[in-house]
Amino acid sequence: MAARPRIKDVAEYAGVSPKTVSNVINNFEHVSDRTRAAVQEAIDALGYRVNVAGRQLRQGRTGMITLAVPELDVAYFAELAKHVIAEADRLGRTVLIHQTGASRESELAALHGFDTQFSDGVILSPIALRPRDLATRDRRLPVVLLGERPADGGTDHVGIDNVRAAREATEHLLSRGRTRIAVVGGAVRGRQGTDRLRTEGYREALTAAGLPFDAGLVLPVGAYHWQDGARAAAELLDRTPPPDALLCLNDHLALGALRALHERGRTVPGDLDVTGFDDIEASRFSVPSLTTVAPDKREIARSAVNLLLERIDAPDAAMRDEIAGHRIIVRESTGG
Repeated sequence: MAARPRIKDVAEYAGVSPKTVSNVINNFEHVSDRTRAAVQEAIDALGYRVNVAGRQLRQGRTGMITLAVPELDVAYFAELAKHVIAEADRLGRTVLIHQTGASRESELAALHGFDTQFSDGVILSPIALRPRDLATRDRRLPVVLLGERPADGGTDHVGIDNVRAAREATEHLLSRGRTRIAVVGGAVRGRQGTDRLRTEGYREALTAAGLPFDAGLVLPVGAYHWQDGARAAAELLDRTPPPDALLCLNDHLALGALRALHERGRTVPGDLDVTGFDDIEASRFSVPSLTTVAPDKREIARSAVNLLLERIDAPDAAMRDEIAGHRIIVRESTGG
C-alpha cells in the first residue's frame, strides 16, 4: 500500500515550503493566488488529506461535540439532530447524542461537562434549567444553547424570533376571519420560556387587530405530545362558546388536536382552523395537512455548530445570539 502523502510531499511537488502549504490549508490571507493555486494542484494530484485527528490531538481536543436534547422521539429534535450531525461531519467533527428527558438534573450534568473527557463542547436545548444554573456554570466548557434561554447573556445562543413567529401565525388565522383563537400549550405567567414568548406574540396580534385578550383561551399542557394536544382540544370544545381556531405551540400538539376534532365530528378547516409549530415531516402527511411555523432547522444547526467551534477556538470572545429564520407554511388545515 502506498504511503499516505504528507505536507512535505505536497511542498516538494508545489515547489514551496511546508509552512506555505500549512498556510494554504488553514486559509491564511497572506498567500498569493498563484502560490495557492500551485499548492491546491499538488494537493489534488497527490490526494493529500488533512489529518484532522492528529491536529486535534496536538491541540488537546477529541474532535467530538455533544448535542443534548430533551426527547429524541419528538420529531423536531430528531430532525434537528440530523442537521447538527450533518454540519459537524462536514467540519470533521463527531456528535455524541445525549437525551436529557427535560430533567433539570440531566441538563445540569450536560451544562457542567458530564462527558468532558470525550467532548470538546456542548450544544444544549434546555427545558428545565433556571437562570442561576447558567450564572454558576463551569465557564471552561464551551456551550451553545438552542431554543429556550433561561437568562439573557453569558452563553452563546441560537433560536428563532418566537414572538414574531407566533404573531405571524395568529395574523394568518385572523386573516381567515377567525376571532376566537385558543393557544394550546401557551402560558401567561411563569418564567420566560418558549411558551410565554409565543403567547406574547399571539397577544400582540390580537391587540393589533383590536380584539380583547382572553386568558381563558390560553391552555397550558403537561407536555408537548400527541395525547396532550388531543386532551386540550377536547377540553376547549366543551367551552361555551368554543374556539374557532387553535394555535398549537408544536406540531405534536396540533396533530393530536386534529385527531380529537375528528373524533368529535368537527371539520378542519370548516368548523375550526388549526396551526402548529416546527414543520415536522408528519405535518405534510396528516389529513388535513397541517399549517405550521417552519423554523429553519438547517440554519439553526449550522449556526450552533459553527458558534460552538468558534467558542472552542476563542474561549474569551464576546458571546453571540444568533436568530435563525422562519416562515409560515400554509396547508389544508387553514384552507391552503
